[in-house]
Amino acid sequence: MKKRPFYLLLLVFVFACDPDDGNPAPEVDLSGFIPCENGMAGVYPCSGYDLVGNISLDTFDAGSGNDSWGWTDSSTGREYAIMGVDNGTVFVDISDGLSYLGKLPSATGPSSWRDVKVYRDHAFIVSEASGHGMQVFDLTKLRTVTDTPQIFEADARYTGFGNAHNIVINEASGYAYAVGTARNDAFNGGVHFLNIQDPKNPLAENGYSERGYAHDAQVVTYNGPDTEHQGKEIFIGANENEVVIADVSDKNNPTAISTINYSNIGYTHQGWFTEDQRYFLLGDELDETERGFRTRTIIFDFSDLENPVVHEEYLGTNSAIDHNGYVKGDEFFLASYRAGVRVLDISGIANRIITEKGFFDTFPSNDNAAFDGVWNVYPYFSSGKIVVSDIDRGLFVIQKSN
Repeated sequence: MKKRPFYLLLLVFVFACDPDDGNPAPEVDLSGFIPCENGMAGVYPCSGYDLVGNISLDTFDAGSGNDSWGWTDSSTGREYAIMGVDNGTVFVDISDGLSYLGKLPSATGPSSWRDVKVYRDHAFIVSEASGHGMQVFDLTKLRTVTDTPQIFEADARYTGFGNAHNIVINEASGYAYAVGTARNDAFNGGVHFLNIQDPKNPLAENGYSERGYAHDAQVVTYNGPDTEHQGKEIFIGANENEVVIADVSDKNNPTAISTINYSNIGYTHQGWFTEDQRYFLLGDELDETERGFRTRTIIFDFSDLENPVVHEEYLGTNSAIDHNGYVKGDEFFLASYRAGVRVLDISGIANRIITEKGFFDTFPSNDNAAFDGVWNVYPYFSSGKIVVSDIDRGLFVIQKSN
């Protein structure tokens, strides 16, 4: 598709209003496709990725954006973006352009922190808003939305904890893991185990507190190279100043496997396995500001879960702070705040060869180390569309250029 002339005029205006001091541009929806040409998609620097569309925070009646995830309706094949905002969670059909369907308001007050994951056609939402607990929303209701945008109601709410920073789901087992809860709760801000196999009736099944506060995590049914632990449910936690590996197969008796540190720790934030579950790619959220690094990803070799080692450190092309990163095949999609989404080729990870192969920068002013821009990226739609949530500019959908 070609760019329409009125979009060109609009984009020139937006660019002119986006000063070099890093302040966000005025909120303007860009609902049409804009290709990446000569290093730009309209006002947005890019390499290898086109803009499918953008919905502003104003349209969502929100003050800031945060987490995001995605849902594919197996009955219809339609794809939906789910994005957290300060005052709730919004739902957008991205199958044919971008169509804003509605919002689920926050269970309690507003918060800059909200997180969402999906299991069995339901969204599970937590927030650091006081007393929020976990909302459960039946996503199949999105199939019949006609009068938009709607204000939705949760289908269930779990209140066994109040605030939580994040929610992690192992779809293979049907368990959710709430992390980053109150530090003085039953698990010291560690992990709450929730059986969500009946999505609208989540059940508490103990937790894990041995290593204290867990900020983020990934939980997998392990099938990696360490044969001793294959078939077990393994928790890998980013616990502020260390990475924690634990066996959580037996919810009544979770057991520590190992912990690992690394040099120049700022804040151990979030990580993700490679698909063969040998390497774990970790982001440290404060090493750029406190240690002066360019964007740094620490790569661990988890071939032996009881003796994990640092395999390599990758330094990016700029000084932006990294936030959340996810692996799909041989690519690592990194939400990198003011540097937007960076896409790394990790096909040579065993040989310590990692290169940046593309990007889409939703914060055109600069790539400084500051907490603006992209919060999260969701790259798992079969269509190739990628959901990007931006703190300042709302929801973006991008895709690889032809």
